[in-house]
Amino acid sequence: MEKIVRSSLSPVRLAQRAQIVLMANEGMRNQDIANALGIGRVKVSRWRNRYAQSGLAGIERDLPRGAPPQKVDIKRLVDLTTQHKPAGATHWSTRKAAAELGVHASTISRHWRRLGLKPHLEQTFKVSRDPKFVEKLEDIVGLYMSPPENALVLCCDEKSQIQALDRTQPGLPLKKGRVQTMTHDYKRNGTTTLFAALNVLDGTVIGQCQPRHRHT
Repeated sequence: MEKIVRSSLSPVRLAQRAQIVLMANEGMRNQDIANALGIGRVKVSRWRNRYAQSGLAGIERDLPRGAPPQKVDIKRLVDLTTQHKPAGATHWSTRKAAAELGVHASTISRHWRRLGLKPHLEQTFKVSRDPKFVEKLEDIVGLYMSPPENALVLCCDEKSQIQALDRTQPGLPLKKGRVQTMTHDYKRNGTTTLFAALNVLDGTVIGQCQPRHRHT
């Protein structure tokens, strides 16, 4: 303890704790030690007890702080992320998965990073056969990246009657180190009518599909 106190390389906190032990060994009371070192009596009592229980190891390190890390069933998390989809959504978010498994969203995010899972990403694995694809791509992207001066770019689409589309090939599911994949082209299976509304109170979207567009 004397060596720790005298050494200029000792951390300040460790030197102070060693000083508490030395002064306690001389028979000083907790309050007298606290007054001499300018610290609280509870702090003196804590480090005296730690040293009495564990010796030098008891004062070298602080005890872990905060709540213990939440445990999550990794097998269930991977199965949920790669094999299932949440209700009313195309992929899992950290908050949806956390609510399903009863843990914090940061816990889900940490395990996804460790496992290489990115459910919000997907890639196409077919190249367009349109001979003018590059020209069309440059025209559309160019409007957004470098629009003409004083120009307003609008993107419109019909939503009342929506084409029921399906991919020409089944997509490859999400797995460790690989995002979900899907073909860029599709086939049409008729049309459907989507009725949707935004609940401004909590931000949820209420929607349903009907075969016909009727006033009812």
